[in-house]
Amino acid sequence: MYINNYYTATMQNAPPRTALLGQAQADVCIVGAGLAGLSTAWELLSRGQSVVLLDAGRVAWGASGRNGGFVLQGWSEGLSSIERRCGKATAASLFKLSLEGVDTVRDMIAQHQLPGCAPTPGKLSVVRYEDGDNLQRTRDKMAADFDFHLQYLDRQAVQEKLRTERYFQALRDTHGFHFHPLNYCLGLARLIELKGGRIHEHSPMLRVESERGRHRVITEQGSVDCAHVVYCCGGYGGPEFGKLRRAFLPIATYVVLTEPLGERLPQVMRTTDAVGDNRRASDYYRIVDGDRLLWGGRITTRNLQDEKRLGQLLTADILDVYPQLRGVRIDKAWSGLMGYARHKMPHIGPLGKGLWTCTSFGGHGMNTAPIGARVIAEAISGETDRYRLFDAYGLEWNGGPLGPAAAQTVYAGLKMMDIFQETRSQFRATQKN
Repeated sequence: MYINNYYTATMQNAPPRTALLGQAQADVCIVGAGLAGLSTAWELLSRGQSVVLLDAGRVAWGASGRNGGFVLQGWSEGLSSIERRCGKATAASLFKLSLEGVDTVRDMIAQHQLPGCAPTPGKLSVVRYEDGDNLQRTRDKMAADFDFHLQYLDRQAVQEKLRTERYFQALRDTHGFHFHPLNYCLGLARLIELKGGRIHEHSPMLRVESERGRHRVITEQGSVDCAHVVYCCGGYGGPEFGKLRRAFLPIATYVVLTEPLGERLPQVMRTTDAVGDNRRASDYYRIVDGDRLLWGGRITTRNLQDEKRLGQLLTADILDVYPQLRGVRIDKAWSGLMGYARHKMPHIGPLGKGLWTCTSFGGHGMNTAPIGARVIAEAISGETDRYRLFDAYGLEWNGGPLGPAAAQTVYAGLKMMDIFQETRSQFRATQKN
């Protein structure tokens, strides 16, 4: 059930796991074996809880195993918006949690020598219009309010690293990194099984029956009797997730992999940093295998599967930034679904007695899913109530049948704003020259 993409072409060995047959028992049943579910299983096993992990497909076959591979501070929602909604103290605590998530992934790779993850430090957040003063204010605020230090790059410094006229200034994050997300998940799955956890693939959850403080998770051929259930369904969750599914939208993003660039690479990029721009539906990319460009973008409610069409769309985006790559061949193209809540924060916390959720990471899950998993494991084990930091972000209705259309309309409007700002800055830059 793994789709053909760069990650599956370079994945570590992933032996198939059997479907759940018959009755099983565990302290906790986790539904969804993506990064959130795997991380939750590991955190619970490390605290002495027994775990059964179920997935409708295979381990990390969804967004967790086919994303951009960025492990960065923060959340999908911006810090200023979090401050307005939650207050400065809670915003600072949430930001600290996000850093802990980055460190968790980095430490897991190093401590357990997880193969094929290829962690590479550094990320450039570039702007496509003149905004240097605001970026410097952001840098100063992050240092003063959160003790987090970013490097400011002016336009000349940006162009030394990225050979394009499209970008103006940037902030460089040296704490974050980029890596092979599928191999990380596969390595984590092996650790879970070595620690006694059970993983069953091709075992979609049909329903959960609750009685007298216990729960039965029903699949097609079996069931799990447990004290706690954790839903980690991501953008592929269906109506069986009930009110949780009605609180997020499945949003697609597209990714392509170019042919090896060889001698053309220095004409495009002179950095190993990952790159993301400030568009509302941003371009994000990085170099893999030494000289291939892995490029993603086009946030949309339409989950396009046509590889040729995906390649055409993202080739146009690449050439808009790097026209010197005209004629570049796309070797692979794929899409993936992310779970987005209306408030752009994850759903982390209780749904009822013994029922928990850790999902809806909004395209920013490589750090937030692992820390969300830890927070849930702490709550189940009676260690902390850090999940209360997310109290302001509940299950807001996603708009039902009209939700996807409304979201697409909003993104279209934001895209027009991007085009206006970029065109104005490019015109002013031309006038100066």
